[in-house]
Amino acid sequence: MSPYTLPDHELERLLGEDAPAGDATTFALDIGECCGRLDFRARFAMVVCGSEEARRLGELRGLVPTGPFAASGTKLQPGETILSLTGEAAALHIVWKTAQTLMEYLSGIATTTADIVAAAHAGNPDCAVVCTRKNFPGTKAATVKAVLTGGASPHRLSLSETLLVFAEHRAFLAETPAATLARLRRRWPERAIVVEVGDEAEALAWAGANILQLEKWPIAAVDRIKQQIPGTRIAAAGGVNAANAADYARAGAAILVTSAPYFAGPRDVAVSISPA
Repeated sequence: MSPYTLPDHELERLLGEDAPAGDATTFALDIGECCGRLDFRARFAMVVCGSEEARRLGELRGLVPTGPFAASGTKLQPGETILSLTGEAAALHIVWKTAQTLMEYLSGIATTTADIVAAAHAGNPDCAVVCTRKNFPGTKAATVKAVLTGGASPHRLSLSETLLVFAEHRAFLAETPAATLARLRRRWPERAIVVEVGDEAEALAWAGANILQLEKWPIAAVDRIKQQIPGTRIAAAGGVNAANAADYARAGAAILVTSAPYFAGPRDVAVSISPA
């Protein structure tokens, strides 16, 4: 099931970027009023994402969805249909590349996210995967949809919603960790306090936090600190991917923090356009 669909004004912006003054080639060839069909298919195995947006892009230009439809989150095999649209050739050509590329990039993020989630659950079924806010600027709504589609959660939707104390914050403090934690709990009593720590000494000093975020720690060190402070939730961050997620989960990390999906390669979407 798709978590949400991008709003029409955002989709119109995408269409406007690609055809700010219409499609010169289709216009010059005088084929715009011909009736045709646009088919999108998975070229390789993927977890599809963005198919709702692709369908809506077509509808905004008067195209009609027809035949099978694969909602975001559907696992597809090569050759399986994602979406088909019918209508005038002018609209087919304007929608074609924007819809294809959006699905390719979002499906790449969703598929890589799903791979990391599967690996984490192989190590510990209760381990959660969360994705950072390191998405390309301006793409947050789309990329968060892909993360959710792949089975993970956002680590931080924004600076406004979470208490995550970095060393860069602590550089300005002149008080004990206990005093800082008490002050945060007074000011934001409903928020969990997360503290990122760089070594075991820092971890022990900030053990009163709700969650300790271990940045680029070796797996053995994660296991060691979990044994020392079993009541504190551990989040492993930095370099987490499908190859090491199971090991971090087995070592005692309750949360895996990753940016890897945002740098995943697109999942190719095959396109065909034909006269109706």
